[in-house]
Amino acid sequence: MTPPDDPQDGTAAQGSESPAVSVRPLETLTKRADFLRAARARRQGTAGMMVQARQRGDDAGGGIRVGFTCSKKVGNAVARNRAKRRLREVARIVLPELGRSGWDYVLIGRPEVTATRPFDALQDDLRYALRKLHRDRA
Repeated sequence: MTPPDDPQDGTAAQGSESPAVSVRPLETLTKRADFLRAARARRQGTAGMMVQARQRGDDAGGGIRVGFTCSKKVGNAVARNRAKRRLREVARIVLPELGRSGWDYVLIGRPEVTATRPFDALQDDLRYALRKLHRDRA
């Protein structure tokens, strides 16, 4: 069944792009060593999450890399996965506009908050954390 606003011939409307396409695609952190390096760098806590950020060396190349984690304190597997899905979506929306190329970010879910916090508030939390992490430190 096709939605009523879709063309009947199955072709996409002109100029339409998939909303999942980012201008600057995010690369996902997968290696434990990358998470540990981020843990030793800058961090900023917010009501909905903890954000760790580190600038990579020149040898690692450009682009934004992001990782997600939730401990068992967040809840059972269902709650942890829900929190990580929400963090992934927030990162997909916010990091291309405010993240910096050549940086790694790790988003850590908070117990009983990340999975239930309003989505707009989670986006604001990440924006706030990025502004604080990237301001020049004296």
